[in-house]
Formats: sequence, structure tokens, C-alpha cells
Amino acid sequence: MSVLRSRPVLRWLVPATAAVAVIGGGAAIGTFAAEAEPSLPPRTAAQLLVDLQTSRLEGLSGTVVQRADLGLPPIAGLLPGNELTTLLTGTHTLRVWYSGPDQQRVALLDTLGEQDLIRNGRDLWSWQSRTNTATHRTLGEDAGAGTAAPEAAPSLPATPQQAADLALGAIDPSTEVSVGRSATVAGQDAYELVLQPRDRDSLVHQLRIAIDAKRHVPLRFEVLAKGSDQPAFEVAFTQVDYRRPDADQFTFNPPPGVTVTEEKAERPTGEPGHLEPAADPQVRAVGDGWTTVLVARLDGAVGGKPAATKPATPPAGAAPGMDLSKLLGGLPTVSGEWGSGRLLTGKLFSVLLTDDGRVLAGAVTPERLYQAARG
Repeated sequence: MSVLRSRPVLRWLVPATAAVAVIGGGAAIGTFAAEAEPSLPPRTAAQLLVDLQTSRLEGLSGTVVQRADLGLPPIAGLLPGNELTTLLTGTHTLRVWYSGPDQQRVALLDTLGEQDLIRNGRDLWSWQSRTNTATHRTLGEDAGAGTAAPEAAPSLPATPQQAADLALGAIDPSTEVSVGRSATVAGQDAYELVLQPRDRDSLVHQLRIAIDAKRHVPLRFEVLAKGSDQPAFEVAFTQVDYRRPDADQFTFNPPPGVTVTEEKAERPTGEPGHLEPAADPQVRAVGDGWTTVLVARLDGAVGGKPAATKPATPPAGAAPGMDLSKLLGGLPTVSGEWGSGRLLTGKLFSVLLTDDGRVLAGAVTPERLYQAARG
């Protein structure tokens, strides 16, 4: 996975749904159409990793479709129809434009309007047509610094092949890397790189990345859960144009009557919707690789137990009427040597909320959470 983390362009294109998580919403569209497999010259997984490392993208625009079927339990229906619930299921469509690390735009269209996220140099804009509100942030002077450079390493590879070998070495022994079937995505012939966890405690069966055979750009990203041959999550281009977009695509012109909010400047990541993990001392990781479990404390936990007299505070972005007590009450109770609590499971994740105020989560089986809770 280090090959993806070290390539800002790849990180921005492959998980384009991260931008959806920021601006919310969604519109249902048809499913992805299957196309015949193209005949392509054979390439190894190491060669495909070389392609990813050496790709150079000047510009791009296109339509992206994101679809999620996470197998959530009926309790999810207790959540109001907000950004969270629309992202957890169904199909959503976006328009994207890319012209380097400091010029990017994502537009999400739904049945009631449009929502945009625009990065243009040091200016970062978000806009929602439903409320005709916009947020503007001026990024720091170091905006874009380091966004096009690989992560620091003790010994930089001298050749692309060495880089591929390092990437494969970082993935092993927890991941099996192989080449899947060729495909046609958004009218482009593509190879498929397949990453498969070896650990049985992982709920992930495979990650499949379709890579443009000529441009070496990821065109489709799929996550398959164990026991299923259909993606639980996928994001893919349905139309793509590799020409550099016009500069005016990245200029935000506030419409009449818009309410603009200025936000505090902060260092950008160079990618719309990309969130860096917070350095929170109360959150720790147990294990590594595919079976990492994150352990945190619930807000309001006092003396090892959650505060029962104080009403739970809805998370950011939740509707005001959201009742967390009903949500927790609808989850099945579990217990063991680690204690007792409530369990939320989906196709790709498990979350354990213990009665002593801990939250444990990961793309792992509940048994793996129980093991981490005993530690």
C-alpha cells in the first residue's frame, strides 16, 4: 500500500469518494456496465507497480461513480437522512477536474442541487446550492509544499524497479499481490492489480485496482468483503478526458445572495477531501497491517464508565434530532473476558462499544476486537 500513499495523484484519484464524505449527498444512477476483456500484453504485478510509480498526469476531467453496499444492520435506519446515511449505501455520481496538486475540483450532483469543493492555489472553497452557502479558507504560504514528493525514506530507490521491489517488500508478508483480469473502464483498456490480505481476521477479501494501460492512472478501485464476489465498495470513472482543464474551472464565482463563511487557514494536504489522521494521544492502534484495531475513549467517560446522566452529544454533521441512546440500544449486546458492550458489524468493518467507555474498530472480525479489548 505504500506505493499508493507515496503518490499524491493516485491518492486523490483512487479514493475520490473522500471528497464525497466532505461535501455529502448523492444521486442514484445506473450500475456500471460490463465490457469485454481487452487483449493486452502480459505484465507482472511488479511492472504494474512501476507503472504507478512513474506515471505523470498533467490534467484530467471526468465523471466518477461511487457505490457502497456495506451490509449495515437495520439500526442504520434510525439515522436521519443526512450526509452519513447517503454515503453508507447506494450510488453517487461526481464530476472531477484535476490540473496539478494546487488545482482540483469535485462537483457532486444530486436531485436537489449541486455541491462543490474547489482548490485553486491557496484558495479552498466549498459550496452548497441547496442553502446557497459557501465556505472559504486561505491556505498557508506552504500550500502544496511536499505534495508532489514521495514520503521520506532511509534509502531512496535508484530505479523504478527498485521502487517496485520496495513496495512489494512493504506489502509482504501480510498481503498477496497479483495481476487480475484485464478490463475496459471508461473506454480505456486497463490492467488489474489485486491485493489480498493473508490474515484470516481481516474482513477484506481483495482490493482491485484497474490501471489505465497507457496512462498508468487508476480508473477503478474495488473492495470485496470475504464471502462475496461483488464489491462492497467501488469507485470508478465512467468517462475520462486526459486533457488539462481550462483554468476557469477552478475559479469560484459566488452566486447572488450567497452566504460566505471564512474559516481559519490550515496547512493543506493537496488533495480535496483527504483527511490526515489526528495525533490524538487517546487513540491508539493495536496490531498492524490489515488487522489493525483502533482503540479510543468515548467522550464523557468518567472513572472508566460513560457518563450516564449527561445526554450524548451528536457527532458533527448529524441531524439535531438524532437520538444516540436509541442507536446504541438497537445494537446487540456482547460479553466476554474483556467485559461487556454493544457490537456494530458490516461487510467490511466491526465496531465494539464497551460498557467501560471504550470504542474499538477495524476491518476485522468481532473476535479480533474482543482480543484487542482484553489487552
